[in-house]
Amino acid sequence: MQSLSSLDQRPGVSASLGQPLRARLARLRLATPFFIRLRSWEYWPFAVVYFPVFIYHIWLSIRARSLFFFSAANPSIETGGLLGESKAGILDRISAEFKPKTLFVSASTQLDTVFAQMADQGLTYPLIAKPNVGERGWRVETIGDWESLVNYSQSSPGDFLIQEYVDEPLELGVFYYRFPGQLQGVISSIVQKEFLTIRGNGRDCIEALIRQNERAILQLPALTARYGNRFHEIPAPGELMTLVSIGNHSKGTKFLDANHLITPELTRVFDRISQPIEGFYYGRYDLRCRTVADLYAGRHIRILELNGAGAEPAHIYQPGFSLWEAYRVLFHHWRVLYDISRENHQRGVAYMTLCEAVGIWKRTQHDKQ
Repeated sequence: MQSLSSLDQRPGVSASLGQPLRARLARLRLATPFFIRLRSWEYWPFAVVYFPVFIYHIWLSIRARSLFFFSAANPSIETGGLLGESKAGILDRISAEFKPKTLFVSASTQLDTVFAQMADQGLTYPLIAKPNVGERGWRVETIGDWESLVNYSQSSPGDFLIQEYVDEPLELGVFYYRFPGQLQGVISSIVQKEFLTIRGNGRDCIEALIRQNERAILQLPALTARYGNRFHEIPAPGELMTLVSIGNHSKGTKFLDANHLITPELTRVFDRISQPIEGFYYGRYDLRCRTVADLYAGRHIRILELNGAGAEPAHIYQPGFSLWEAYRVLFHHWRVLYDISRENHQRGVAYMTLCEAVGIWKRTQHDKQ
């Protein structure tokens, strides 16, 4: 086989043809999952990104005299919301005005009972199913029919939730904290979530369009399992196809910095939502709403989850966001977490013990098996 350089030098072959070909091959090499992750720290392994934060946590733990000081941040949430907390237990504390219909299903529940409870609550397909204990999008799935629900239930290792699918166009993560004894809180981060989509051009098939999208390339195994039988289809020009409709970064959703939405008006909305939640001071609301105007007015807001001490100010994952600025943001939030935890501890909230932490960790590992 001739090399590309020898091909360029053959008589009658223009060198101008070799340059675009060489550039295309270079782009293809750089579009492999390895190089995509290498170029963008947002895809780096959690342990790599968080290593400096772990060192800072050790320093704060020395000052607090407890590795588990964070457990006092939200006294009403197990571990403060860092590990093993019940999603259903947290949602139960939120006003019904702001949350979707949600059904808790214990691992021992018979399917006939599940379907009867769904009918009682008026839950219809599509639905969202998610583990009652889990993080970073683990086993969160869209359920389109009864057969998918049966399969999910049979493969679920533990308790799970069935939640109505909230079809509002705007999905956000709003990070909120408030110090004990204060009525007014702070919104410190807003992330807007953009689902993984492809746009048809009338020429390329679904598989080709996926391979032109770096974020989709990283999801190729899951997308092949879901859409492999449609890869040959050619979407019409301008047609948008949403590949994943779950707003998790690990599933290909793009996170965008939406801190420009932070206003005193919006902070008052989340003060109103948060103050009735006893024992909650620090975390991120993952929600969907209709419009920004509705968000400011506190209307048509549906809180899908409330994450506690383990939550991140997720706007830092916007493509191109500086890693050093991300560390500044993360260190600030960990310091706030420390200050809130210390204040609650001084008010009588005990820190989690090592024995309690080990027990919770073992339980969560068992639930994932």
